[in-house]
Amino acid sequence: MAALSDDGNLVIRDDSNPSIVWWQSFDHPTNVFLPGARIGRNKVAGQKYSLVSKKNLIDPAPGLYCMELDPTGDPQYFVKLCNSSMVYFSMGEWTGCGWYFNLVPEMSGSHFLHTKFIDNDEEEYFTYAPMDPTMITICFLDVSGLTKQLLWLEILQDWETIHVQPRAPCDVFAVCGPSTVCNDNALTLCNCMNGFSVKSPEDWVLDDRGGGCMRNTPLERCNSNKSNTTGLTDQFFPIHSVRLPYYAHSMETIESGQECMQVCLRNCSCTAYSYGKSGCSIWHGQLINVKQYNNGTVNSDKEILFLRLAAGDVQSWGNNTKGNRRMIIGLTVCAFGLLVMLLMIWRGERKWCSHPLSNTEGGCGVIAFKYVDLQQTTKNFSEKLGVGGFGSVFKGILRDSTTIAVKMLDGARQGEKQFRAEVSTIGMIQHVNLVKLIGFCCEGDRRMLVYEHMANRSLDVHIFQANGSMLDWSTRFGMAKLMGRNFSRVLTTMRGTIGYLAPEWISGVAITQKVDVYSYGMVLLEIMSGRRNSSPQECTGNIDHDVHFPVQAAVKLLEGDVRTLVDQQLYGDINVEEVERACKAACWCIQDHDFDRPTMGDVVQVLEGLVKLDMPPVPRLLQAISGSSSTN
Repeated sequence: MAALSDDGNLVIRDDSNPSIVWWQSFDHPTNVFLPGARIGRNKVAGQKYSLVSKKNLIDPAPGLYCMELDPTGDPQYFVKLCNSSMVYFSMGEWTGCGWYFNLVPEMSGSHFLHTKFIDNDEEEYFTYAPMDPTMITICFLDVSGLTKQLLWLEILQDWETIHVQPRAPCDVFAVCGPSTVCNDNALTLCNCMNGFSVKSPEDWVLDDRGGGCMRNTPLERCNSNKSNTTGLTDQFFPIHSVRLPYYAHSMETIESGQECMQVCLRNCSCTAYSYGKSGCSIWHGQLINVKQYNNGTVNSDKEILFLRLAAGDVQSWGNNTKGNRRMIIGLTVCAFGLLVMLLMIWRGERKWCSHPLSNTEGGCGVIAFKYVDLQQTTKNFSEKLGVGGFGSVFKGILRDSTTIAVKMLDGARQGEKQFRAEVSTIGMIQHVNLVKLIGFCCEGDRRMLVYEHMANRSLDVHIFQANGSMLDWSTRFGMAKLMGRNFSRVLTTMRGTIGYLAPEWISGVAITQKVDVYSYGMVLLEIMSGRRNSSPQECTGNIDHDVHFPVQAAVKLLEGDVRTLVDQQLYGDINVEEVERACKAACWCIQDHDFDRPTMGDVVQVLEGLVKLDMPPVPRLLQAISGSSSTN
């Protein structure tokens, strides 16, 4: 009998004895690694559990790339060319503490995925599962040899890529095929070398670039099919600032670039040469794995590849034909860029602007407002509530008497980016600590966000501004515990205010829920102290102790002087034991590495006095940024 499990495993069992499994899809994961599946090997049967990329976007036949366990027996995984020893990415060894692979440190302390490595007498494998069982996530090896972790976002009805390895697509071995140049920063990843054209355009459209490019004109000296009546010989075209091709032949006795060129020219199979700090190198046959640096500009620190071409091709680039070709190519690129831009706008308008209007009640999701409607509800944007980082905010009243705050985004480019970020994240979060996003407007260049109106205003008004109501000590830690219970359930996919950003946002490692823990720690310090963690003075270069209060808080905690950290407007009307607990919790939350930070559940228990914390160290990254002035 066959059964499809809830985890996606298709299992064929013995009908008379269901405990006997004849076959299961988790033992043959193809290109997708589902939660609960395994990558490794069966020691008894000699069977491998490995990922294999597809041939192209529509053909599921085995492709070029594989992800598998190190065959030497070390507990590490490679991504490599199938049926080859060429490895281009290694996850490193599984650490002794049993949490992560040492070359993928972002796995450590993750509260997004639960990972484990099993090694016993029968099997050796790696597996994972999401912490939240309702979360839909997959890992797969794509056609281009990249390993990706995807998360399904229900509100967008689309997959969000949350992790990619290797990070630079050009680091995948031979991703563009022979006679190509890979460029991570270009509009198109793969381009043919000068004098070459795509061998199979229909395959490239499907992301199968294994065939690479082929020469437009046969080499003069080595063309045996016709006599050389032109009297021309082959010439060399320089490609600046590149990673040189694989499989080079080193010519150790050659001592000049001119001599290196002549050695290549005399050999009919030589297709390129390079002469630099490492001496003379020549290549025979196909040129594989060339990567462009610095957008092709001349750079003495990078190598120059001299590509062998028919003289006719090189000379033709020096006459008017060169200008005509460049003009045609330029127009083609511009037209292609315009087409891409139009497709993006069309897709964006469909995804974000075509939703029908719905009632504001009943949790039906965000509403697509018309500009004229918002103009009426705000009385032509007459009552300004304030000015934010990306525009002005106006008060309005809907027909059902709901009071709203309409944020009108300023700046076409910056506003568009912020608009999409806020709609895609805050719009799918209904959270006790976040203002509710009711709807949006995107008509032409107009970009607006419609929020619920906060009659009592936001927390920062009551903490930092003189015209806010004073919050006593008991109100502040009652509020802190209320925030703490659900804070880490907010899915973070956008960058917030710079003073609350965890180091992960800057370093570029994978983002986990611990970035929210970091932000919470920063907010907790502000609630406790009544002052901002960062100051506008930081931007002017006039640094004082206010700029680096989090570091000061950690130092004062170590010194046993937490009283000086509390808001002076409380006039000492505090509970010192509660202050110390809060300060400890906050300082653990803002540690440099996410695996050192507590969970939000732990934070609440600490604030309630149910769990005791050790003394936290001063965060090194914040201390390094702040310098010595922060601890005075």
